[in-house]
Amino acid sequence: MTSTPHETLLAEARLSSPPASRLTKHYALPGLERERRQFHEFVAVDLAHTTMLVEQGILSAETGRAILEQLLIIRRMQPSAFPVDVRKGSLLLQIESYLFGAIGEDVGGQMHTGRSRIDQGATVRRLYKRNRMLDVMDQLNVFQEAIAEQARHHAHTIMPGYTHMQQAQPWVFGHYLLSFSSRLHDSFERLAQAYGRVNRNPLGTVGLAGTSWPLNRERTTELLGFDGQIENSKLGREAFDAADAICALSFIMADLNDLATDLHIWSSAEFGLVESDDSYCGTSSIFPQKKNPVALETIRKAAGPAVTWLSAALATFRAEGTGDQAMRSVSHIDEALATTESMLDLFTGVMETLIVHQDHMAESLKGSWCTASNLADVVVRERRLSFRQVHHIVARAVRNCVAQGLRPDQLTSSRLDEAALETVGIALNLGDAAVRDALDPVRFVETRITEGSVGPQQVARLLERAAQERAADRQWVSEARGRLSRSQLALNEAVSKLVA
Repeated sequence: MTSTPHETLLAEARLSSPPASRLTKHYALPGLERERRQFHEFVAVDLAHTTMLVEQGILSAETGRAILEQLLIIRRMQPSAFPVDVRKGSLLLQIESYLFGAIGEDVGGQMHTGRSRIDQGATVRRLYKRNRMLDVMDQLNVFQEAIAEQARHHAHTIMPGYTHMQQAQPWVFGHYLLSFSSRLHDSFERLAQAYGRVNRNPLGTVGLAGTSWPLNRERTTELLGFDGQIENSKLGREAFDAADAICALSFIMADLNDLATDLHIWSSAEFGLVESDDSYCGTSSIFPQKKNPVALETIRKAAGPAVTWLSAALATFRAEGTGDQAMRSVSHIDEALATTESMLDLFTGVMETLIVHQDHMAESLKGSWCTASNLADVVVRERRLSFRQVHHIVARAVRNCVAQGLRPDQLTSSRLDEAALETVGIALNLGDAAVRDALDPVRFVETRITEGSVGPQQVARLLERAAQERAADRQWVSEARGRLSRSQLALNEAVSKLVA
């Protein structure tokens, strides 16, 4: 669609020159492309606003019917098929232009009664963010299920646990994965809380101070599926809700980064604990032997910019106070939503096909001193010494054995006594069987009894808790989508009534 001789462009009414080509290229076109992604949200806002105007008697039934009929035609279009002329400005003005061509400016121009591009645009963006946040939450729940399946399968798979990249204690791979279930559930809750602040209706706050038109803001809140409305008209254009959402997204990316980094390291030849399936790997153009875990690398790379998402959002609000409306936007939230959703999807595939080398995990514990802390606990219980004293004894025993090239299974009660005499001046007489039992990785795991530990009963409890959290998260999204479906039905019914 192109301009008609009878249509006055919005910019022409005030500006004496048309937009420069550079302004069009770097400002108008990118803005239109972004708004085209929000096409359906634009139409929904127009439908709800027009419906409310008719119900309030601000527009006549005849005018409202003419506008709504054209909006329904637009809604049936594909976003890419909707005609635009970049000279006309934002998508709001493109839709107005379409109406003008179909029913005249004197009729179509009445749709904008009682609103500003400020509150209209803010409403569109909140609808879009809300819908995309639910998409991310759906994908997060799918990823959680993939983690849970691996955790269930490896609830008894013993592996080394690391601190400072050194073996610290025996661990259970399923327990490790469940730690990310807990983290991701927290991240889901952050996103749900941000959703609540995003899902508030700014429509009707108008430019800054409200309007003299008798708008029914509760009605548009209902028709658009908002949970509430922005109470202070000054805050209608504020974008802190976007910063809130982008912060929650950055936490999810931090979770993915940590898990991907661990699996990346553990898939190296030096560790060999896990391996990505061939379908999530690449090869080298020069090294024939290479199998590169490119999916994990892609996730880690995507997580890097996520560190700056929130700071970049807040930086756009700097210095101007609250008066410069153009600065108070977070355009990169679209990219953040898309990145988070796509990386959750990619990681789901990695997790579903992950190869876990259980035998190598067990083998790597055979020469490990990572059960030394358990030996210390046994000595404390059996000989009633302070933990600090016993820490010295066991540390010296490990040092002596390492110096002599002895493995943990070669530590005898007499060698432990030598270390005890060197450090605290007493013999322990613990017995060889007790020393061997204390250093056994399997016994280490079996004897963990505290809540949240790697003991079998606790891992089973954590699995059940994670299942309950996943069910609650899925239910939350289902109920949120149900409310939106009901509001969409209410909008359709209201529009149909007025059109009929």
